Amino acid sequence: MNNIRSYKGITPQLGNKVYIDDSSVLVGDIKIGDNSSVWPLVAARGDVNHIHIGERTNIQDGSILHVTHKNADNPVGFPLIIGNDVTVGHKVMLHGCTIHDRVLVGMGAIVLDGAIIESDVMIGAGSLVPPNKTLESGYLYIGSPVKQARPLNEAEKAFLLKSADNYVVNKNDYLNELK
Repeated sequence: MNNIRSYKGITPQLGNKVYIDDSSVLVGDIKIGDNSSVWPLVAARGDVNHIHIGERTNIQDGSILHVTHKNADNPVGFPLIIGNDVTVGHKVMLHGCTIHDRVLVGMGAIVLDGAIIESDVMIGAGSLVPPNKTLESGYLYIGSPVKQARPLNEAEKAFLLKSADNYVVNKNDYLNELK
């Protein structure tokens, strides 16, 4: 598959039962955990640092994933780390940030270098998470730049897992169509 490409001898590594749409492009140092999915027109470039995507995580259509290079001022740069059971909505841009488990990143959101999104967070559609900002667990964040809007209720917390589970079912249907 030419949509999964090596860079400097490093090829993306895919876990078990991972779905990668043929129109998406993955380049370089990328690891994707079991039962995750990458949907149409996603561009993920692990060239100047690494990208790690956990298990049961979905990266939806048109999203862009990239990293920041290592340099004298920042010897580790900013890799892109995405945890388990994360839903990354359509046309999201993630750049050199860390997203923990059970997070929903709304459509069109942008999360920048050094930002840390703790577990059990919802980021509203179109929101901007500035560099080096930490979003505390258990809240909805909205706006540009994001502000803590309110605590998540129990139904919303349960939805974080439900959303990830729905995409596991969906990607299994796609994988079965390919057989």
